[in-house]
Amino acid sequence: MTEISSDVIRGYNDTMILFLLLKAPSYGYELSKQIKTMSEGKYIIKETTLYSAFTRMEKNGYINSFVKEAEDTGKKRTYYQITEEGIRYYNEKCEEWLLTKEVVEKFIMEENRNGSN
Repeated sequence: MTEISSDVIRGYNDTMILFLLLKAPSYGYELSKQIKTMSEGKYIIKETTLYSAFTRMEKNGYINSFVKEAEDTGKKRTYYQITEEGIRYYNEKCEEWLLTKEVVEKFIMEENRNGSN
């Protein structure tokens, strides 16, 4: 298996995006490249998934968007930045992940983790 199923990771797309926005505002293409790089190519977020996440998170008050001219090309881009509510949501999702990981790991046999049966 070389990529993670989008079904498995769907609930954590927001968490990954918000993590990257904690560092600095960014735009869609750059965020998708960062996700691919940080996951070492094991997860490539689809453009439709990314932009639906932006729409949902902006509606929920987790991020704001603004248009800015790109320094390198002069082209206008929509940038996203995390809000205080987004930081709270990110922290909740991190706690949820730790609990999820703890529960799921109880159902993963040690032999399977090492690649043998």
